[in-house]
Amino acid sequence: MSRKIHIVCVSGTREKLQMAAMIASVAAASGDEVSVFFSMNAMQYFVKGSSAEPPAEGEFGALLQTKGVPPFRQLFQMAAELGSATLLPCSMALDLLKITQDDLDPALGPPTGLTRFLSDAEGAQILTF
Repeated sequence: MSRKIHIVCVSGTREKLQMAAMIASVAAASGDEVSVFFSMNAMQYFVKGSSAEPPAEGEFGALLQTKGVPPFRQLFQMAAELGSATLLPCSMALDLLKITQDDLDPALGPPTGLTRFLSDAEGAQILTF
């Protein structure tokens, strides 16, 4: 039986983005229904052409870049391609940042409001990073 896992990414730190991506990719590859909602400080890392790297919270964040761990962007992409995870940008965050869906990584789906995301998440496990 597959689970419904909905992930909210609002943090702009490397460790939290990495953990959210690892959970999304493993769950999606395992056949779970996965939806990831990106908002606030996480949005900036999904703009096309952005090479910005999130700051590490601590020593472990620095290790992630030096030990051959697949980066969070790649893991989210894999979750969408291989496991059919849905990656959703927050419509409010896009408005505040003055960016459009065309400005975003093509792996991201249509802009979605929080009300819709929560409605779709009814009965699902919700994780926040």
